[in-house]
Parts: sequence; structure tokens; C-alpha cells
Amino acid sequence: MSVAVEVRDLVKQYPKRDVNAVDGLSFEVHSGEIFGLLGPNGAGKSTTIGVLTTRVKATGGRASVAGVDVIRDPVGARRMLAVVPQQTNLDRSLTPRQNLTFHAAYHGYPRAERNARAADLLKEFGLEEQADVKVDWYSGGMAQRLMIARAMMHQPAVLFLDEPTTGLDPQSRLFLWERVRELRERGVTVVLTTHDMDEAAEMSDRVGVVDHGKLLALDTPAALTHGLSGQAVLELTVTPGPADEPEKILAALQGVEGVERAERVGAGGPAGLPPGMAGFPGMPGGGGAPMGPPPGAAGGGVTLRLYVRSQPATLLGPVATVLAERGAQLTGVHIGEPSLEDVFINLTGRGLR
Repeated sequence: MSVAVEVRDLVKQYPKRDVNAVDGLSFEVHSGEIFGLLGPNGAGKSTTIGVLTTRVKATGGRASVAGVDVIRDPVGARRMLAVVPQQTNLDRSLTPRQNLTFHAAYHGYPRAERNARAADLLKEFGLEEQADVKVDWYSGGMAQRLMIARAMMHQPAVLFLDEPTTGLDPQSRLFLWERVRELRERGVTVVLTTHDMDEAAEMSDRVGVVDHGKLLALDTPAALTHGLSGQAVLELTVTPGPADEPEKILAALQGVEGVERAERVGAGGPAGLPPGMAGFPGMPGGGGAPMGPPPGAAGGGVTLRLYVRSQPATLLGPVATVLAERGAQLTGVHIGEPSLEDVFINLTGRGLR
């Protein structure tokens, strides 16, 4: 499999910074795949993308896009890549069609070819009927589609998308995902940065998780979630006994055979659900059936989460026994699997950045 993006021992050090923004980072992106680069704020992913798109000069290491060294030949690299930023940067003095043709003219396309490509892309991205109106009239979703269409005008080998669906309604998000998948099918390599773990899991063939300038994990979303400590999850809503404490209950549940680890992840109503649980089978929006009331339905209840190695249903009996012995009331049970967000939190921590 050919390599579309290669990063080797990449280092970026900013003046007056005690630590490197990127610290020996290495990874590859295969041609024709959607690759998600994930990380908390300040993790180094934006700097890495900046180097790959020639906006940031590396301190050390190597990086290439479509076989072109971005450090030695930034002009040549820019011919092979396109960037769609998070913030709209369309030229509002031009119509949508003119935004596309001007971009193609900048890259040296003759008039007839750039007009034909603009017409094709406007149709592909559902903008044909609004091709000659003011850009100011465009909704956020339309503007985002236009920016991707503009990026594709010079037929780049690699497309970099930064938070492509932030603020979009569900219909616009689904439309955009479909267009990006079509680009992949045509051989375009897509590098995606996002804080939406559901989007990353849905869209990416592989993901890399970066923190403190280093690569922490790299694999398919499914492999990363399956590799998380414990292959399934029991979500419990528990009301402790009068003399008991959640931490002591957790310690007791940790001792149940088959439990990999246990943690407290929230209390109260549905807003107290831990990150990543909303899409679990049996959770609100998930594909399974809940057993009992939703987490936090009982007053004073706490939400406890058990990562388990075996089938979670087989542990319900032992778990209920431990709780009964402690005088704790079990008011809700949900069964699910770890999500990519759980992997992300497990690797990078829960602390705010």
C-alpha cells in the first residue's frame, strides 16, 4: 500500500517554550484512506498539520505529502494538497462560482477547464442553483461544502479537513460525510482533525491519537476500542447505603471476578452520562434495550461504570450480590461497549486543557 503522508521524527520547538510542541512524532497515512488525527487542545496535532501544509516550519525531522518533502519543497507540496480550515475563509467579494474559478486560475488551469471543473463541483456539492448568488447568503453548511469544492479545484492528492462539521445541522453533516467518502473512493487521501469522537469513529479508516507532541496510539477505531481495558461495559445506577460511600462500593465491585476496572462517572440525570456512552447499545440513542430506569433516575443515585472482560450480563448476579451485601440499592443497569471517546480519555486523561 502506497504512502500519501509520511512523518518521521518530527520536531517543532517554539521560542520561549520549555517543551516541544511536536516531539519526535512519526506516522504514515496510506493513499486513499481517511485518517483521523486526534488529540486534546495543545497536544501538537495543529502544529503537525501546520508543518504538513507548509504553514509551519519544522525544527527537525522529515515530513512529506504525496512524495513531496514539505520542508525542502513547500511550493511543490502545496500543489499536491488542499486545506479546508475550520473557519470560513471564502472571498465574499466573489460569487461561489468565482471563488472556485479564481482558485483554479491561481493553480494555472486554463479558463475552459476551470469553468468546467467549477460547474462539475458545484453540482456535486449541491450548490448548482446557488452558484452565482452572494456568498453572504450561504448557510454554514453551504459555505463548508463550497470550501471543500474549492479545495478540490486543483485536484489535490491529499485533502486536510479541520473540524469539518462543527456547527452543521444533521442533514448537512450527513451530506458532507457522503461527499468525503466519495472523494476517498476516487483515490483522494483525507486527513481529518476533529474533537468529535463519533465523527472520527464513523469517518476514519484509521486514527492516530497525539498528546504532548507524541503519538500515543494508531489503529482502526474498532481495534482501539476493542483494545481498551475491558471489552464491554456495565453502567450501574446505585444508591449507597446510609453508612456507605461510592468509593468503597467501587473498591468492592473491583474485586468481582471478570471486572477489569471500575470508576465513578457521574450522578444525576441524563446530563450526567459519561463521555462516549450516549451511543452505546442500551443507552439513549444506542441500539440496545435498557434494563431499568435511566442512570440517575433515583434521587441520590451515583453512576458507576465497570469495564469487564466477559459477557456483562453474566456479572449482573455477582454485582447485585455485592451491592445487596452493602445495603446499596441498584436502580438502573445499562450494557454497552467502549467507544473511541473512552479510548481518547483513557490515553490523554480527563483533565481540562
